[in-house]
Amino acid sequence: MQTQTPIDLSGLVIDWNMTPEDAVTLYLEWGNNSWHAEHKPVTSKNDFATYFVVNTWSGRPELSLVRRNSEDCVELASFDLPEELARTFMEENGGNKGVYAPNDAIKKWLQETQFN
Repeated sequence: MQTQTPIDLSGLVIDWNMTPEDAVTLYLEWGNNSWHAEHKPVTSKNDFATYFVVNTWSGRPELSLVRRNSEDCVELASFDLPEELARTFMEENGGNKGVYAPNDAIKKWLQETQFN
């Protein structure tokens, strides 16, 4: 369920393979390089990526859709994960706090419920 200002998700191009680590590599000045063949180097502030992250700093996974360029990172929407997905995600990550890419189960849930 989307919990922030509703936006039309149907027209967005989601980079399902972007991870928080890849985004930092691409969009921070010191990390903008082409070592990872899947993502082209950033050439201007008009280059951006739209991707999902799971933030576990609160102890419960919080799923967000973010858009990042070389100047900013903006949360476009947030989603409440079903309890089972949240529990499994925390178990897979050892209960650690951090910001992660969604696992395959979360991606599948998103694609079936938000992008069908």
